Amino acid sequence: MIEGMIGFACVLALVLVRVPIAFAMGLVGMIGYTLESSYRGAISMVARLIIDTAQDYGLSVVPLFILMGLFVNKGGISRELYAAANAFMGHFKGGLAMATIVACGGFAAISGSSLATAATMSKVAMPEMRRFNYDDRLSTASIAAGGTLGILIPPSVILVIYGLLTETSIGKLFIAGVIPGMLGILFYLLAVRWSVWRNPASGPAGPRTDWAGRVSALKGVWAVMLLFFLVIGGLYGVLDFYPLNLTFSPTEAAGMGAMGAFVIALARRRLSFKDTLEVLKDTAITAASLFAVLIGAWIFSNFVNRAGLPEALLALVTDNNLSPWMVMAVILVIYIALGCVFESLSMLLLTVPIFYPLVTSLGFDPVWFGIIVVVVTEISLITPPVGLNVFVLKGVVGDVSTGTIFRGVTPFWVMDILRLALLLAIPALALYLPSQM
Repeated sequence: MIEGMIGFACVLALVLVRVPIAFAMGLVGMIGYTLESSYRGAISMVARLIIDTAQDYGLSVVPLFILMGLFVNKGGISRELYAAANAFMGHFKGGLAMATIVACGGFAAISGSSLATAATMSKVAMPEMRRFNYDDRLSTASIAAGGTLGILIPPSVILVIYGLLTETSIGKLFIAGVIPGMLGILFYLLAVRWSVWRNPASGPAGPRTDWAGRVSALKGVWAVMLLFFLVIGGLYGVLDFYPLNLTFSPTEAAGMGAMGAFVIALARRRLSFKDTLEVLKDTAITAASLFAVLIGAWIFSNFVNRAGLPEALLALVTDNNLSPWMVMAVILVIYIALGCVFESLSMLLLTVPIFYPLVTSLGFDPVWFGIIVVVVTEISLITPPVGLNVFVLKGVVGDVSTGTIFRGVTPFWVMDILRLALLLAIPALALYLPSQM
């Protein structure tokens, strides 16, 4: 156990001095495995992991979902989503901010990335909110918080990585994220209403759109609904009827989604040959960096397991008669604390190899734990001092200070805490849909 804890501390120290998380986990894992067994055994383990990762067909789901999200971004779908949400909600106080939240949820459903959602929606929503004199705190906070929905509402790259790390069904993880994702949208709308109630001038009402305008705006989101239905419907057998008879594996669903997003972008004439090459290059770079981090996480996980850290933690819990919920509370406190200094993917890959065996040994459902981890990770995306979504938004907007954005997101992460408490109290919110598959 001591060796594992020392290894964990070494990874934290390396990351804090800005060593990339992939190299930090891989280096510590290899050195630790060498000390636990032998140098030859460590080299063999690393070589096997690299070869297995390169040959694993299931891992192709990651670049395919990334490719789908990038094609969606090029297709300009975000503007249609925002226009449709604004047509129904823009006339309320804080309506543009609420429309931003709803549009972020829709864009998240087809991009699977929080950073992409925040960066894209900031370009669409921020000019409109400034045109109606929205307070910068509310404007930027609604975009930063809405962007976090990208890692929970399926298809989610973070849920894919959790499923790969823990060998949990990606299909069940996706469907389990639906209700918590909808709750996230609802709670964020309540945060907007609270902000406007506290300061009515922060979110003035916009013009009301008539029903003809609303129906016209909905026509612009057909592509989103079609793409989402294709990916999720095929994944869960909704399309398994004559004459289609389509049922997809996660990898096949990702492939169909990427092709569908490509066709939509072409049909809208938003995709040139140069854009296509740029999307392919960005996909390759992003996927390669994720695979490097995954390999580093698996190397570190092998060392942690070899050192007996999960078993030692379970023995510590058993010997001290700690209740499973007390252990879960401690784990969540650790996650929230780490979220203040680590970005989401680093935190997930660093902690899941340690906590997952302990949590499942205590009888918690792995699908439910995956949703809890992602919700806590969402909180880390908008909490100081890191709050990666905040810094992405700052980079796009430019003339709003990070302090202003962090002050604005406070009601939103408070709502995230309330949602987390609700999911802990009622696990069925995450487990009901998977149980019906």
